[in-house]
Amino acid sequence: MRILQLHADFIEFLPIQKEVSEAEESDRQLQRYEEIVVVFTAIEKEDTDSVAQEAIDSIKSFLDKLKVTRLLIYPYAHLSSNLASPHTARKLIETLENYATSTGLYVVRAPFGWNKQFTISVKGHPLAEQARTFGASAEQDQEESMALQAEERLRSEWYILNLEGNLIPIQDFDFKDSTNLKKFVDYEMAKARTSTQIPPHVTLMKRLELADNEPGSDSGNLRYYPKGRLIKSLLEQFVTRKVIEYGGMEVETPIMYDTDHPSLASYLNRFPARQYIIPSEDRSFFLRFSACFGQFLMSHDAQISYRHLPFRIYELTRYSFRREKSGELTGLRRLRAFTMPDVHAMCGDMEQALQEAITRFNLSSEILAEGLGLEKQDYELAIRFTQEFYAKHKAFVLSLVNQFGRPALVEMWPKKFFYFTLKWELNFVDNLDKASALSTDQIDVENAERYDITYIDDKGKKHYPIILHCSPSGAIERCIYALLEKAYQDQMNQKTPTLPLWLSPTQIRFIPISSEYVEKCITLATALTKQQLRADIDDRELTVSNRIRQAEQEWIPYIIVYGKKEIKTSQMAIRKRNLGTIESMTLNQLIAEAQEFTSSKPFKPLPLPMLLSNRPIFVG
Repeated sequence: MRILQLHADFIEFLPIQKEVSEAEESDRQLQRYEEIVVVFTAIEKEDTDSVAQEAIDSIKSFLDKLKVTRLLIYPYAHLSSNLASPHTARKLIETLENYATSTGLYVVRAPFGWNKQFTISVKGHPLAEQARTFGASAEQDQEESMALQAEERLRSEWYILNLEGNLIPIQDFDFKDSTNLKKFVDYEMAKARTSTQIPPHVTLMKRLELADNEPGSDSGNLRYYPKGRLIKSLLEQFVTRKVIEYGGMEVETPIMYDTDHPSLASYLNRFPARQYIIPSEDRSFFLRFSACFGQFLMSHDAQISYRHLPFRIYELTRYSFRREKSGELTGLRRLRAFTMPDVHAMCGDMEQALQEAITRFNLSSEILAEGLGLEKQDYELAIRFTQEFYAKHKAFVLSLVNQFGRPALVEMWPKKFFYFTLKWELNFVDNLDKASALSTDQIDVENAERYDITYIDDKGKKHYPIILHCSPSGAIERCIYALLEKAYQDQMNQKTPTLPLWLSPTQIRFIPISSEYVEKCITLATALTKQQLRADIDDRELTVSNRIRQAEQEWIPYIIVYGKKEIKTSQMAIRKRNLGTIESMTLNQLIAEAQEFTSSKPFKPLPLPMLLSNRPIFVG
């Protein structure tokens, strides 16, 4: 059984339609409850009456701490991919209700088996949001690394580090000019990772025909439509190109590894992630959650000299896997299967490692700016380190903050809990005030010895290097998430939502006034393709104004209505989405302007038929 319990100011819900034949009757009226704990509940295959009683005992204890006596049981199948049959689920939901009532609580229940529309306002205290598991799911969730368990017990000191090098306790910092930083700090302090609202990017990724959840797979696995696959592929190529320019040597490694391998088993317990386990004959394997495993085994076998340092090794993992909790899975933001650029650098000593870390910090900032169009005000810097590391390397930590140019959140640990002594992240804060790490790097002081990775110094002696773990962009899916959330933020600020020109699936759209101009538009679009620009033609039998409106809804950067006048003058009235203007240009002028924004970026041709009349509809 999986539950998400939320202490709410209020919840309103309206039953819309039945989803299963076992659905109970409902009057389909809007219902509202105030000052109540809402328990979203998914009943799973192995659940029994005793599991239901265990869950209510735990919930009752939680309510007693809050001094709350009102409980709403809300059947919510989306928390699990291992659901019980509707008949069993309904019976256990009723058991939950009856047992909770017997404890003296005021209990109400949302109707079982219905698709419901709901609005909820969750209180802001630290206990307001909690995800829990019971029965078999709880046993599975206990199979997590020592690092995850340590993370749960971790007690940190939190500060803001300003540009002058002052560590200010967060409760003493004036956030008046740092509203985004305040949102990020609040998110970190709450420790609540579940999401009870659909974030804007999920609606956008579907409406723009980019991606969607794959119902035939595990939760947190997506399908990508042609436009979404194009954007994802271009980002993969861009990040890979930047890493190779930096000096990364691209490799490819397996996606699964032996759980009994001595080095791997030890590392599993030092990495804060949940694994997928796959039995095969008499052995057990886990799906990788990063490129570390393969890259470290490869580096162990390599002959590395001090002349080769920093030794930079890179892989774009398609895919990495982490068995994230169901309640934390959200669109492109948090997935169970994701594409992660992962570059490690083996450094001879701490001095070299710190110099390399600055280089990688700048590389990450460049990728976010050049690739995603994110400026530094669009994300927040977090630096996490041990007290000992800070005492020895204050100047380095401050240099990161000065490179960033704004105050940063600091998490200081009393001792080393993980394999790294410092980690920094560039965190994007979205429209629901949830934060997600994009770029990140770590200073690893354990794994070289764990994997017996060595280099030979100038005297012929072996040494263990310090290893840096960097994802210069974060997961590619999360890059798309940030792009869409940023576009929605722009829209809320009365700006036009757009994608960067080089990532727009269609960059230029021709709208012929009538069918007699379609062939000429095909000629022009073909010429643009030869200039590595993506152009298509809306040749459908719709009004011009309708086709313009649909092009704007697709965020097409350049829209050209084409007819007799354009043929006669060779001038085209071009609607520029980013400026909100209409300008007269020749084809060559258009090419020159567009290539200013695209020529330094990877290119892929149009992923769909050039004529819109020939295109299937993937989302409708």
